[in-house]
Amino acid sequence: MHSFEYRNGTLFCEDVDLAQLAQEVGTPTYVYSAATVLDHYRRLDAALAEVPHLICYAVKANSNIGLLSLLAGEHAGFDIVSGGELFRVRKAGGNPAQCTFAGVGKTEGEIAEALRQGILAFNVESEAELARINAVAATLGVRAPISVRVNPDVDAHTHKYVSTGKSENKFGIAFDRVLAVYAAAAQMSHIAIRGVQMHIGSQITQAGPFAEAVDKMLPLVNALKELYGIAYFSIGGGMGIIYDTSLASGASDWWETNASGGRLTLETYAAAVVPKLKPLGIKIVVEPGRFLVGNAGVLLTRLQYIKTTAAKKFAIVDAGMNDLIRPALYQSFHEIVPVVERPGSPEKVDVVGPVCESGDFFAQDRALPPLAEGDLLAVMSAGAYGATMSSNYNSRALPAEILVSGDRAATIRARQGPEDLVRGESLPQW
Repeated sequence: MHSFEYRNGTLFCEDVDLAQLAQEVGTPTYVYSAATVLDHYRRLDAALAEVPHLICYAVKANSNIGLLSLLAGEHAGFDIVSGGELFRVRKAGGNPAQCTFAGVGKTEGEIAEALRQGILAFNVESEAELARINAVAATLGVRAPISVRVNPDVDAHTHKYVSTGKSENKFGIAFDRVLAVYAAAAQMSHIAIRGVQMHIGSQITQAGPFAEAVDKMLPLVNALKELYGIAYFSIGGGMGIIYDTSLASGASDWWETNASGGRLTLETYAAAVVPKLKPLGIKIVVEPGRFLVGNAGVLLTRLQYIKTTAAKKFAIVDAGMNDLIRPALYQSFHEIVPVVERPGSPEKVDVVGPVCESGDFFAQDRALPPLAEGDLLAVMSAGAYGATMSSNYNSRALPAEILVSGDRAATIRARQGPEDLVRGESLPQW
């Protein structure tokens, strides 16, 4: 589910009128629904009830501490990929002992700080990294908890930029090298083997790749359990959402899509993996990001100009690719709707931003209701990989972020001002 719906012709987030909110805080602005985030977390938690488990939210999907605090309140764990994300988790009230640390380029400083904070484990991505973790742990006089990230060479059938589980990807250790790496780790005096991990990619919308990867991993997991007494198996994240609701037979999000349509549902995901995992008798860690927050957010933007050429009609808005880069980077689809419903026959337009790049668009040849200058639009399903990937390109201020709970709206990131654009910069003093 998500908590965005029209009431008397105006789009609401929970009980907050988005047209009124935009008048108060301006645009562009991200708006998130707390109820949606918590609903998705609790439904996933319930779906995994038959196995001991820990849900570690992938912080990279949306790292705002206001959202992280919601999940910390649910006693969630966190999947982090940098020292900065660990700092954010701590600021939000999260427990470092429930943090897994992934990423192929961990620095000595990040490793040391994670050890000082007592994280659950490092997901080791290379043999060189394993040696570095051991060395850093030795300087601190501690043993570093690790799991090896296994590359199972499974095709997740997703965009090439978010595929992580094939042999040509930079992530993880090749399947045929894993046992040798664990044997080496077992000989290191400052390494403590805790588990094993895999992650095959992002925005996966069928159950098959998850089941295939688990099947491939099971013999290895059982062997590691026998050899080293591992306490958990992390199956990663990657559960996708539907961005185009026309593909979902009118459902408000992908979890409500009819399974006969071939799309992943919460039920089909659990049915595909839980029966395979139960016999292991160890904790299962999952690392969802987009699933928890993707459909929980929208980007509000105001239409500035209508421009018509011989070939195109452009709706030029005040949000740009610096605010939401997914369409430019991944050719991704985001549904776009007017905040105040407009009557009339749809017409095709390109919804574009003000950034000086031809790739600065949110939709091309999209059929939308008749639009006029000043209209407020909502770019839907923008809660994941939106604000967290935003930038100051073209010296554009970062947008505000608002968290809604019921009829309350809280600013969880203030809109930047001009001085923020040059903060930390200085004129040379020579």
